[in-house]
Amino acid sequence: MNGPEITLEVAPELRLFVPHDRRRGATPLTTDGASTLGHVIESLGIPLTEAGELLVNGAPAHRSHIPGPGEHIAVQAVERPQQVPGAPLRFLLDVHLGTLARRLRLLGVDAAYESEDIGDPALAALSARERRVLLSRDRGLLRRREIWAGAYVYSDRPQEQLRDILGRFAPALAPWSRCTACNGTLAVADKDAVSDLLEHGTQQAYDVFAQCTECARVYWRGAHHGHLETIVADAVREFGGAAA
Repeated sequence: MNGPEITLEVAPELRLFVPHDRRRGATPLTTDGASTLGHVIESLGIPLTEAGELLVNGAPAHRSHIPGPGEHIAVQAVERPQQVPGAPLRFLLDVHLGTLARRLRLLGVDAAYESEDIGDPALAALSARERRVLLSRDRGLLRRREIWAGAYVYSDRPQEQLRDILGRFAPALAPWSRCTACNGTLAVADKDAVSDLLEHGTQQAYDVFAQCTECARVYWRGAHHGHLETIVADAVREFGGAAA
């Protein structure tokens, strides 16, 4: 590029997206004189879903601003908790985030998930159609203009992913109210009514059941319940909600 030279500084939280030589603070950058600030930020590798307030010489600026010679640009991280206006807070997770999807559902958070790779265009269209925040570790997917809203998932470890999303969006928690398999809502089930769906040992050992109103899957406090209770208790303790 052969246009105006600016200086650009990226918030520490966003430096993983930019080349190493831009991670030390304000660095010079030559622009083409025509690209918007949003385009300049994306060209450096930062998904716009992760860019918070933009400052030009210390004053807030819009992504449509075209940087001029000598301007100092500061890219802030998204403010937490992040507000997503215009729709109920609901999520859509890509194919690589199945464990995170199940843990969000365990906490009662509306989290749609495609277990098969339906492709980036279809995911983006689904995000727009259902007004869901698209969660992904794929920066290219998050750059698609048609998505309703999106967020980069910073960790590859499910426990850290869950803390990241709960801390970023502060969704209301209602543990044990959603089906971890299909995202449907759970209702109390009469033991006799679901007995045909249970193995004999389960019928003998348990009396309290819930059933998904969408896929009819039956739930009870089985052998793995202690592990799930720990996930719920940790989330409720840190982010609020009811653990019952």
